Amino acid sequence: LHSGFLTLEATLAMGSVDLCLLPEMDLAMDEVLDQCEALMGARGHAVVAVADGCKSSFDELAGQAENVDVGIWLRDQLLARFKEKHKPLTVKYIDPTYTLRASKANAYDSVYGAVMAEHAVHGALAGFTGICVARVNERNVYMPLQAFSDVPKKRVCLSSLQFARMCFATGQPL
Repeated sequence: LHSGFLTLEATLAMGSVDLCLLPEMDLAMDEVLDQCEALMGARGHAVVAVADGCKSSFDELAGQAENVDVGIWLRDQLLARFKEKHKPLTVKYIDPTYTLRASKANAYDSVYGAVMAEHAVHGALAGFTGICVARVNERNVYMPLQAFSDVPKKRVCLSSLQFARMCFATGQPL
């Protein structure tokens, strides 16, 4: 849903990403591979951040199964390109979703989760249905599920300052 925003913000926070691919971008595989090849030639390495929603941006993935992992697919494309040109390439593929899910919650997260659970139980015992417990302005509140489910999908605006910052930080073309 918000994978473009997450990847853009992570790219800016990391500071060492060389190429960031977002679902809002029009992506041509040849251009992506050329950019990676140029980065590898100039620096000897490249860090590429790929948003999960990018699979719809690549024409090559159109019509393929929904469960295609765009990161693994892109890795295979890179390896094939470099093998075709007889250039050595080592890829370290890291899928952060499992890293995040496997990490233990810190003390703040544990307390926050317990407080949200407590309020959810109180809401259920009070007879509320179709609600979500949230923190708004330092207060725990009950909000209707529609407040979250009816929100239109957020998209990264390619003419925004944040997108320009990301392109400047990575050095990739606008």
